Amino acid sequence: MNNENPLISVVTPAYNAERFIAETIESVMKQTYTNWEMIIVDDCSMDQTVDIVQSYQEQDPRIQLIRLQHNSGSAVARNTAMDHARGRYIAFLDSDDLWIPQKLTKQLAFMQTKDIAFSFTEYVRIQQDGTRTQAIVKAPQCVGYDDLMKRCVIGCLTVMIDRDKIGDIKMVNIRTRQDYVYWLTLTKRGFLAYGLPEVLSEYRLVSNSISSNKWKAAKQNWYVFRQIEQQSLWKSMWYFSHYAIRSVYDLMKYRRLNS
Repeated sequence: MNNENPLISVVTPAYNAERFIAETIESVMKQTYTNWEMIIVDDCSMDQTVDIVQSYQEQDPRIQLIRLQHNSGSAVARNTAMDHARGRYIAFLDSDDLWIPQKLTKQLAFMQTKDIAFSFTEYVRIQQDGTRTQAIVKAPQCVGYDDLMKRCVIGCLTVMIDRDKIGDIKMVNIRTRQDYVYWLTLTKRGFLAYGLPEVLSEYRLVSNSISSNKWKAAKQNWYVFRQIEQQSLWKSMWYFSHYAIRSVYDLMKYRRLNS
């Protein structure tokens, strides 16, 4: 394996993604770092997602399409992609989000220079039409398990992991918040997450997405605390209070910046 120019496997789950999947693929194709493969796992889409991906496959052999036989959720889709990935590094990108062209170049250099296994970057929220908002999610220098239980500052679209260091760890098969649980699993095993303080990704605010519903998101976090992480009631309430206060603050800040 070429350690100076390692292969990066881009993991992208897709379901009824015809509105944005082309932009997402193009943001990968525009990367200044060129030794990548993009593994798109279609989760039984009922629109033109597969046709669009196949059209890009014809243009670029680095793009792969895997079609699931049954609708199984993002965790299964991402795990399937990781099973097929050939790269030492895994980078996650959902089918409606975007990368800045220097994203892979800068993040790989960051990880290699610091010799770390798990990194993330800052990102900016964009509207459905691609218009940037003023809402930038900053990247702390380093976060561990307890930090993430209080507040998840890691955007899935920003994460890169080194499989040579982490090994074969898969996502828990739950329908939502599986990425958050994955970060908790990694940090619980001793892999701290290091933040690269630069906006290198764009997170699209889709009105009908699960994460856009704050009440549902709150219930999902409570489920993670109690059922997945097996925290006591009082410990769960402690973590949830941090999450709730920060969520209200972030919502007020977002509305103020974009009013």
